[in-house]
Amino acid sequence: MILVLTSIREHPNRATIFKGISLKHLSRNFYLFLMVNAIFALGSFSYSFLLLYAKQFGYQASRLPVLYLVFTVAAALGSFPFGKLSDAVGRKRLMMAAFLFWGATCLTLMIWQSLAGVAAAFVLYGLHKAALEPVQKTLVAELAPADLKASTLGGFQMVIGLCALPSSLAAGLLWQNVSILAPLVVSMALTAIALVMMVFVKEHTR
Repeated sequence: MILVLTSIREHPNRATIFKGISLKHLSRNFYLFLMVNAIFALGSFSYSFLLLYAKQFGYQASRLPVLYLVFTVAAALGSFPFGKLSDAVGRKRLMMAAFLFWGATCLTLMIWQSLAGVAAAFVLYGLHKAALEPVQKTLVAELAPADLKASTLGGFQMVIGLCALPSSLAAGLLWQNVSILAPLVVSMALTAIALVMMVFVKEHTR
């Protein structure tokens, strides 16, 4: 820690003085990107629901940590290859692939309700996380104004967090009052909407 504090020097930007961020600082393209991710966040319910599906489809509580291990390994193994792929094909395409991985996770749980199907869904969920999290934040930084990247990222995370709160609540209500598959159907629908809208987001060329 001492080495980090004494060795790393930050170069302050003296060209501008930060006076706060307002809506006019952000482009329409960024607002579209924000809306895409907000819609997706409304549909991507909590990880705990995947565990509920696992129990519903035959996994004993004692075996649930194994599924967490499957998810973690898939996410870890996918992170570096997806990072390289992002540099090769662009952030936008990889983010769309992350949406597809989530949609495939939901679809797998809907049509393959077995121990193997649940395991496959957790692998897909790990790949979804590996593809989404790094590229999502990178795109925010690339689409944000040059001198407001940190503030824009903070605002982005706040919006996504606020959208994630009702997501799990809605999934729980659908589970109890409609059917256990209803959250998956709604999530896939919102994911499809986000995927189509993502087509219209303009990625900055590097």
